[in-house]
Amino acid sequence: MRRLLLAVLALVVLWAPAEALAHPLGNFTVNRYSRVQPSGDRVYVLYVLDLAEIPTFRERAQARNAEAYADTTADRIAHGLRLSVGGERLVLEPLRRTIAFPPGAGGLRTTRLQVLFRSPRIDSEGSLALRYTDTNFAGRIGWQEVTVRASGDSRVVSASVPTRSISGELLSYPKDLLTSPPDVSSATARFEPGTSGPVPTLLDPEQLKARVAVRNTADGGFAALIAEDELSFGFVLVSLLVALFWGAVHAFSPGHGKAIVAGYLVGTRGRPRDAFALGAIVTVTHTAGVFALGGITLVLSEFIVPEQLYPWLNLVSALLVVAVGLGILRWRIRVWRRGDSFGGGHEHHHHGDHQHGGVAHSHSVHAHHHEPGSGRGGLLGIGISAGIIPCPTALVVLLAAISLQRIGYGLVLIVAFSFGLAASVTSIGLVAVTARRRFNRMSFDGPVIRALPAVSAVAVLGLGIVMTLRALSPLL
Repeated sequence: MRRLLLAVLALVVLWAPAEALAHPLGNFTVNRYSRVQPSGDRVYVLYVLDLAEIPTFRERAQARNAEAYADTTADRIAHGLRLSVGGERLVLEPLRRTIAFPPGAGGLRTTRLQVLFRSPRIDSEGSLALRYTDTNFAGRIGWQEVTVRASGDSRVVSASVPTRSISGELLSYPKDLLTSPPDVSSATARFEPGTSGPVPTLLDPEQLKARVAVRNTADGGFAALIAEDELSFGFVLVSLLVALFWGAVHAFSPGHGKAIVAGYLVGTRGRPRDAFALGAIVTVTHTAGVFALGGITLVLSEFIVPEQLYPWLNLVSALLVVAVGLGILRWRIRVWRRGDSFGGGHEHHHHGDHQHGGVAHSHSVHAHHHEPGSGRGGLLGIGISAGIIPCPTALVVLLAAISLQRIGYGLVLIVAFSFGLAASVTSIGLVAVTARRRFNRMSFDGPVIRALPAVSAVAVLGLGIVMTLRALSPLL
């Protein structure tokens, strides 16, 4: 019966979405929503903060308890809000707040904090200009949205933002906007204050938990393994196979240099052992990257935000590819200038049959290829480039392992995941090497075939340049 349950578990996990994340926008995101609401003779601001797993882990590690954290965070948010009415700056004071910690990936929690702020009474009459700006969590990735709507006998004449939230006040993120979430942190409006109006209400913690559950934050895939209650020997074995599978699947998602690995091995006349070496380098680099980012999250969280490292890691990865591409292309140009084909290498042909003791021997063709681009430097550059960017889900597993005091189990899961990633990279490399060798056996003397290694070198360099430009964009 136990074996049957393990088999069913494996099938369920394997069929789960490959990028199953408990938070719709990803494990790093800090999401903010502001509802600016003139009501009667005051302006209220309902502020919603929705933290994904990794920011929640960092914040809760620094907080004494949930209530103290909620009060401290409410005061901090208040200092970052700017509200002016009729050209006069109004100070917003926290009126009430609620907090909940809905379940997230890998047994970690997310955070849902609601704070209601109110302005002093407004004595002016007639149409007034309103300006609102949220300066909190500047530079953090995530959803940011502002709406303006009136209640009571107040009336909004015009506004630069809509009256309704497209995310249900961060409870229902539209799927078509998850890859490019709105980044609205300010609003302007004209409104007419009134004399009476209701005070906005907040959802209590139980209502919050129920509403967040509706958005389907069920955990699945790789991160679900770390949160299993009972770790039997059989379950651990199956979980390692599942982690291996998810690592292999993750390698085929955008990134990890699949085309670069293939182009590199073709351009340098790589061998099967080079493909296996690349896989080993990817395993070590990816595992070390996850551990390093986990250490930064735990130890240096007050000084550096982990997700801010990703653009720099992307840049390092891109520059490594450019360096390797330049090295291969430089060697190919040298070969061409010596009068050899762009196919590269020097072949020494020995023809003729010799007879020794009545036995005929035919000397075959021997080829000696010089492969400077496939040396240790090139392999390290491509391997590090493919593995240097840690998978956020693997980081969630590491933090969850620390939180659940299952560090050993979490480490082996991450290593298995990295092995799966490397297995896919190695497979891609072996396909490239095998395909190139098959072409070499055929008698293709056309210029396109002879120039294939050089074309591959140019492709590696071109991809590296494109990656560099993309990596520089968020840093500029």
